[in-house]
Amino acid sequence: MAGAPGERGPGPAAGEQLQQQHVGCQVFPERLAQGKPQQGFLSSFFTNNQKCQLMLLQTLETNPYVKLLLDAMKHSGCAVNKERHFSCEDCNGNVSGGFDASVSQIVLCQNNICNQAHMNRVVTHELIHAFDHCRAHVDWFTNVRHLACSEVRAANLSGDCSLLNEILRLHFGLKQHHQTCVRDRAIRSILAVRNISKEVAQKAVDEVFESCFNDHEPFGRIPHNKTYARYAHRDFQNRDRYYSNI
Repeated sequence: MAGAPGERGPGPAAGEQLQQQHVGCQVFPERLAQGKPQQGFLSSFFTNNQKCQLMLLQTLETNPYVKLLLDAMKHSGCAVNKERHFSCEDCNGNVSGGFDASVSQIVLCQNNICNQAHMNRVVTHELIHAFDHCRAHVDWFTNVRHLACSEVRAANLSGDCSLLNEILRLHFGLKQHHQTCVRDRAIRSILAVRNISKEVAQKAVDEVFESCFNDHEPFGRIPHNKTYARYAHRDFQNRDRYYSNI
């Protein structure tokens, strides 16, 4: 997801805009109280969330990160249905999206997701949370270490900390820069959805960082760009075929 709740300031620079758009994808945003969430592609095609639905469809059909995650979810017994598991909604502040574990649904903030690349990052990030929810008994609501682990994995594997994104944020040139970015964005995400101090969030991330940073499932590697993601998807498909033939 992206962005902690708050008012959007006037005229930020390019790096600041990217920070606001995608502070680090919360587990789920504060959903607006407006009855049932928006439903499905066909039913909302001619409403104001048309752009969100079209960008989502493009992401699901073409993005290599997302295609791998969808295959992995299906392989783990948690097949994703576009109509059931995604909802385009208006969200508070600068949040871009979230995973609502209570209903196993990914929320996409149609008022804050501004382009296809942004949609790709948000969907990938949230699907990593959904994958963790599927494969493990994640206590999202009371165990901050569980949340921290999933946020570390999402920042590490979704492309949030790619070199291009970090250059756009005007962050580059640091030693072990990828690890620093992952740690920072995981902490930001926790603070965006939990009413805890920065010190508590940092401690949770520090405690789980080594094991969760090195957990690359289902990619098998850190997919630093789309080419890496395509290779990872190919390897996942080959691995799946191998085990199905044993």
